[in-house]
Amino acid sequence: MIHINLTSGKKVYFASDFHLGFPDEKTSREREKALVSWLDQVQSDAQDLFLLGDLFDFWFEYKTAVPRGFVRFLGKLSALADQGITLHIFVGNHDLWMWDYLEKELGAKIYREPRDVKISSSKASFQLHVGHGDGLGPGDTGYKILKNVFTNRIAQWLFGFLHPNVGISLANFWSSTRKESTMTKGEQAFDPNTDYILSYVRETAASKPSVEAFVFGHRHHPIALPLPSGATYYNLGDWFNPHFKNAYYLQIDENKINFIHFNASGV
Repeated sequence: MIHINLTSGKKVYFASDFHLGFPDEKTSREREKALVSWLDQVQSDAQDLFLLGDLFDFWFEYKTAVPRGFVRFLGKLSALADQGITLHIFVGNHDLWMWDYLEKELGAKIYREPRDVKISSSKASFQLHVGHGDGLGPGDTGYKILKNVFTNRIAQWLFGFLHPNVGISLANFWSSTRKESTMTKGEQAFDPNTDYILSYVRETAASKPSVEAFVFGHRHHPIALPLPSGATYYNLGDWFNPHFKNAYYLQIDENKINFIHFNASGV
């Protein structure tokens, strides 16, 4: 359980699926600037910031190197951390190979599995269940097999022997082969009867009746779906679809939970 005692006037923010680096450097750079603009906005009242995975389209921490780029984003996270804002980062399927670099550089707390979060203030208390969302629920067998390979220590050790120029180029090539499917993922109609994260949420809600918000990313669908238990399933969408139409974030203050669409008009 992650416990947060919310100070009066402060807020907790949740966002996910920035996929920095995708689909090309120019597009990613513009998205990065918009993301930094949003972080500028939340900096004034944020106490904790939860980033729920797939911050990068590919990330691998070599022993003495990390992928180039993203300096504006990483620099902004550093500024937030230096200000005293606590950073919580959940590893996604695109940044599975995140280890201790951001923990050491930013003091970020890194999580690899969904976690319960309790946010308490003088006026209200909120209990959430939070994660990236990959590999949960029934089905998606192909990805689950692939994840077992990618998280295998021997496979990671062998990949680490590749020169970064080779390893990162291979990852970028893989990314280029799935541009169309990734871009249209968030356009597919949400089907509550087949969504595997929702299946996991429904099952978990039965065993965790005190949870009032389930918060995930991964599926690229912005969702705020009431559940029979009285809780709400939130999916935070993504930040790479045109005009940020799927870019949502969660904001929790002393009184309520707000599901907000990112306003890109000023970017």
